[in-house]
Amino acid sequence: MKLFDVYPINPINITKAMGSSVWDDQGNEYLDLYGGHAVISIGHTHPHYVDMLKQQLDRIGFYSNSVEMPLQRILAEKLGRVSRKEDFALFLCNSGAEANENALKLASFHTGSKKVVAFSKSFHGRTSLAVAATDNPAIVAPVNETENIIFSAFNDVQALEALFADQGDQIAAVIVEGIQGVGGIREASEDFLKAIRRLTDQHGAVYIADSVQCGYGRTGLFYSHDYAGVEADIYTMAKGMGNGFPIGAISVSPKFKASYGMLGTTFGGNHLACAAAIAVLDVMEQDDLMKNAAEVGAYLIEKLKTFDQVLEVRGRGLMIGIELPAELNQVKKNLLLESRIFTGEAKPNVIRLLPALNITKAHADQFLEAFAEQLQSQTATV
Repeated sequence: MKLFDVYPINPINITKAMGSSVWDDQGNEYLDLYGGHAVISIGHTHPHYVDMLKQQLDRIGFYSNSVEMPLQRILAEKLGRVSRKEDFALFLCNSGAEANENALKLASFHTGSKKVVAFSKSFHGRTSLAVAATDNPAIVAPVNETENIIFSAFNDVQALEALFADQGDQIAAVIVEGIQGVGGIREASEDFLKAIRRLTDQHGAVYIADSVQCGYGRTGLFYSHDYAGVEADIYTMAKGMGNGFPIGAISVSPKFKASYGMLGTTFGGNHLACAAAIAVLDVMEQDDLMKNAAEVGAYLIEKLKTFDQVLEVRGRGLMIGIELPAELNQVKKNLLLESRIFTGEAKPNVIRLLPALNITKAHADQFLEAFAEQLQSQTATV
């Protein structure tokens, strides 16, 4: 049997990782400023994280949600405190797409309505309803297509107001990323997020803050949406939540009432997943990683704006997009193959930085030096 060929693969076999460094099978060291799509939040193989998982595996790795699991309550209490949402409730699942599916389903249960508002260049996952709310027809199969998703222009308050004026009584939810990741590191404006809160309140709809990639402290705030000063009804999360162990969740406002069977999952909230997530929050608190993300991110953004070849630097904290001219579209590839630095991209020509929240200023300077060299090299050849 062969692997189903759906991923473009870099010809690099990573066999060891620690902190913000990874090593290939030839012993070459790379700086990891992408963390496997914003997943590595506290650094690779963090000692506390590794110890928590090993100790938990020695006790019990899995049982279903049909039994008491004190680890789930410990995680919920800690997450509520760190995110400053102590009065919210936690439902645990396995991935970001699953978190968004459950959020949208819960919103529809709550309102009795079917319509969902999503936005241009949005990405919410690859499962049935999550992918239908994703603005990329290439990954939406015919079976996923539904008239219940309405797309509106991102950051366009006037368009959203017109949409609610026309169909507000049919709208169950608005789902929005605080910073669009796949869409090119585009931040929702404060006015836009406030308008979503105002309009969903007026029409009895649910405000879903997709924090799968942009949340979990990455921007210097626990949820990137928080800077607007309004509270969502549901926050979805995954990626950095488990530092590589599969886990996702939704944080649910007290306005929602749970009932048996409303939501469910086989693997969600298992013992190992909870141990991983608790370890992540332990390290985030002990090492003040949200503050570090804000400070190192601000330093990177300031320095990146000084490069003449860079068209625009977008983002907040350690979620950064660097837009380059089309003729410099090889910079990302050469950063990996020549400078040995992992970064991400948003096509066609945006480099994405999504490093661990505990990267240092020295890591930032290492990247900036290599970036300058690659810009100079590429500029000389065009």
